[in-house]
Amino acid sequence: MLAALALIGCGKKQATAEEDERVEQVRTTVLQPREIEREISVSTNLQGYLTQNVAPSLTGKIEHIYREVGDRVAKGTDLVRMDQTQYKTTKISLGNLEIEKNRVEMLLKTGSATQQQFDQLEAQYNSTKEQLDFLQTNTYVKAPFSGVISAKNYEDGELYSGQPILVLTQIDKLKALVAVPETYFPKFKAGMKLTLTSEIYPDQVFPATVEVVYPTIDASSHTFQVKIVIPNGKNLLRPGMYVTTTIGLGKANAIVAPYQAVEKLVGANDRYVFINENGRAKRVAVELGQRFDQNVEIIASEIKPGVELVTTGQHKLVDGVKLNIVK
Repeated sequence: MLAALALIGCGKKQATAEEDERVEQVRTTVLQPREIEREISVSTNLQGYLTQNVAPSLTGKIEHIYREVGDRVAKGTDLVRMDQTQYKTTKISLGNLEIEKNRVEMLLKTGSATQQQFDQLEAQYNSTKEQLDFLQTNTYVKAPFSGVISAKNYEDGELYSGQPILVLTQIDKLKALVAVPETYFPKFKAGMKLTLTSEIYPDQVFPATVEVVYPTIDASSHTFQVKIVIPNGKNLLRPGMYVTTTIGLGKANAIVAPYQAVEKLVGANDRYVFINENGRAKRVAVELGQRFDQNVEIIASEIKPGVELVTTGQHKLVDGVKLNIVK
């Protein structure tokens, strides 16, 4: 009798547990593939296409700086004049050597000088000429390209000690380095067209072109770098500006779900959704792809056409809870 009573008690407890099992009311949608226009948006800072530190290879006094910060200069414009003493002395020496070389050349023709004398003098002349060319370049410093003076670190008469005297930046053409997720590496090619936007000019879109796709992937960030070039003839954009790059990658089929169906793990950036698996909730970790207004692309091996995704009531769910699908 005791055994029978025990069995009856256990049966009652099991029936009560089944009756009390938690059931959550949810709404679901069946996932279907959708053709999307694949594009990604990444942010970056603009740089001058070329930047040159005006730093002569000679130390000494700065006689004169021709330009100030903000001045626009053309290629070949005088920028800095260093102390001229060494240049002028070397120029005089070269002139004297030229006269002597010509004299010995005439004597060589008459037999009054040897070939060795002439060769030694010619070598000395060529060496002095190279030195003079070096001194001229570094005494009278000119702009190597057209641009704008973006920094000035000295004044006339100061002693140049190695820090750049001026910084010249090209701004009629800009560049930017963009870090792109490794997933898109096969899709990037030099010459691809893209666009830039800036919060400073909310109603304008600026064209740009991919110039270089770097050949390696960063192992820590799983991104690769892309160098883009931006024409800037109107000088609206400037180095240092923060811009967003939008890159079109063609059409693709993707699984897109309502953004509110995606949950975020507290204290982390991990995202997950719940699907209906045989009447019970199953939690699935997902990666987010491209956003489309109120929808977002979700990516996971278990997310495929025909899967029933929970779109309402998912905030109360835990893995394995029983579902009641409300139509």
